[in-house]
Amino acid sequence: MLIARLRNLTTRFPFSSSSSLLKHRLFSHSSPSPTDVVSGSADVAAEEDLLYSDASISSAVKPATIPILLQPRVVVYDGVCHLCHRGVKWVIEADKYRKIKFCCLQSKAAEPYLRLCGLEREDVLRRFLFIEGPELYHQASTAALRVLSYLPLPYSALSALLIIPTPLRDAVYDYVAKRRYDWFGKADNCLVLKDKDLLERFIDRDEMIDRS
Repeated sequence: MLIARLRNLTTRFPFSSSSSLLKHRLFSHSSPSPTDVVSGSADVAAEEDLLYSDASISSAVKPATIPILLQPRVVVYDGVCHLCHRGVKWVIEADKYRKIKFCCLQSKAAEPYLRLCGLEREDVLRRFLFIEGPELYHQASTAALRVLSYLPLPYSALSALLIIPTPLRDAVYDYVAKRRYDWFGKADNCLVLKDKDLLERFIDRDEMIDRS
């Protein structure tokens, strides 16, 4: 009789993977901010399973005992690279539904995203990072094409290039990435500070403002 009851309890309350559950809990389940949701957008409505944290709250005022809440669809990139900065500005202009957010690799706000993906800063200096959500991230050419997939047409159509084998795509990406400083230049600080109108799209904006 006791064994039968235990089996019944196990069936009613199945156990889930603790590591997977922790990663999902790191992502906020608060309501989206107005800048995150555009009324009438079917794409945004379909993605309500990945909600946002309130990025307007500075991490400096949060108690150290409270875990940092992460956000989905975040690009972590080399903030001092002129080529990378141009790419970010282009995405912001094309992303009229404000689906994509950004974070400079050189900021402290990037650290929890790196830990979540098991990456070091040097890894992202070589190949930028796009975190779609819990347990789902991409680098290099795949990251770029996945970002494009969230943009409106005709830009999202370019994500069809994912059918090209990854080694071939990444070979082109790596060739440009290794030479980007020589070809396009490098700054001392995160370049977004020179374009303050872009700051609202950055999850590390409070940190950048304080630093400036």
